[in-house]
Amino acid sequence: MNATKTVFTTGEAAKICKVSQQTIIRCFDNGTLKGFRVPGSRFRRIPRDQLFAFMKDNGIPTDALESGKRKILIVDDDESLVELLSDAFGKDGRFDIKTANNGFDAGMLVKEFRPDLVVLDVMLPDINGKEVCQRVRSDSTLEMVKIICISGMVEQDKVEDLRASGANDFVQKPFDVDHLLDRACDQLEIERVPSGA
Repeated sequence: MNATKTVFTTGEAAKICKVSQQTIIRCFDNGTLKGFRVPGSRFRRIPRDQLFAFMKDNGIPTDALESGKRKILIVDDDESLVELLSDAFGKDGRFDIKTANNGFDAGMLVKEFRPDLVVLDVMLPDINGKEVCQRVRSDSTLEMVKIICISGMVEQDKVEDLRASGANDFVQKPFDVDHLLDRACDQLEIERVPSGA
């Protein structure tokens, strides 16, 4: 998608830069992000080269603009599940995938890799998923990161706890991989993969 697009809306620019749309509008209005208004309307548009320059100037990684791929971080201590999910997201072709087997590595990768989506096992050996959610949510530079928690636990209040800590979605283990992919696409607001594709 991004690799061929030449002009972006403020919403699209916000997603690529992983900041809020308000931030993009503020930068547009104060002149730090160059663009133009659609004639006869209030809509702001940002040309690709201007967005690229803005990202460079502000130290925002430009790979999302270059590859157009969405970044997924898969965190689970079950290596066979990590492999299964990596394969499923990898086959789709729209994702750039990194994995972690514990909360510590996950925390480091979220900061370095800046994923669009984290698929997070709630029961990690060193830290629980709720804490990972809270850490991600406490960093304002990661406000656009979506988190889908996965777990075998069923207690509704625990699921509510996770949502309160910042999880965007919860998928019960065991799950169908295609179902998780659909939920991931929904969170990223991209088209679901047609089944059998």
